[in-house]
Amino acid sequence: MTDRIIPLTGIHNLRDYGNYATPHGDLKRGLLFRSGQHVDATDSDLTAFDGLTIQTIVDLRGDSERAKHPCKRSAAFSSRVLLVEGETSGEGEGSPRRPVITQKQAHDAMVALYEVMPFRPNLSRILRLYFDQLAEGAGPSLVHCLAGKDRTGLAVGLLHSLCGVHDDDIMEDFLLTNSAGNSAARIAAGADTVRRNFGPEMEDEAIITLMSVHEDYLHTAFREIRAKHGSLDAYLAEHLNVTEAKADAIRKFLIA
Repeated sequence: MTDRIIPLTGIHNLRDYGNYATPHGDLKRGLLFRSGQHVDATDSDLTAFDGLTIQTIVDLRGDSERAKHPCKRSAAFSSRVLLVEGETSGEGEGSPRRPVITQKQAHDAMVALYEVMPFRPNLSRILRLYFDQLAEGAGPSLVHCLAGKDRTGLAVGLLHSLCGVHDDDIMEDFLLTNSAGNSAARIAAGADTVRRNFGPEMEDEAIITLMSVHEDYLHTAFREIRAKHGSLDAYLAEHLNVTEAKADAIRKFLIA
């Protein structure tokens, strides 16, 4: 699994999420990339990123996140960037923020987040663009959010499911966030933001939990999707407008 990780200094959790087996062949390498935000990218990071020849970047973040963490680009940057206006993190969930001080409270908060995340209106809008651009087959793409683990993890898990990647491999790719690259640096980079959101009294273990992933999280999202739509495929079709024609185009593009 580690050979798919691209270790950079300021772009965390960058990796290729292709090259998984499906019933129809293997996902191609060099077409599917995922990461966190790029605000801390070094010049050498940008040079390495340009070498991936990314044609399309799907930015799952909302307006406020892009304003606080603008992605750095090289002078040679030429990728198209897909995004939506508004917030994609937490809008319309209708409940007060849970107190998060302990590790258990952090875990419970993440499970609660994944219960509603697949149905966020603005996140759903950008996920539709994510699948649309894959159906276009327009070269390598990168999908990212702030930390590259939750919204990005959901998007990647749904794409893997659509292509027929085994459940074990879907989960393995999801959990790879916890060991990809310099995880300590990634957690440290997000710690200040987490403490601002939840309070300075948070335990260190709670921060680590919020900045990591657990199998309960993705299981929860998929369980809620199935409860509302019957299956992941039905959710993709009914909620994200991934028609049969789009699904076939995506598989044709990505599977060797």
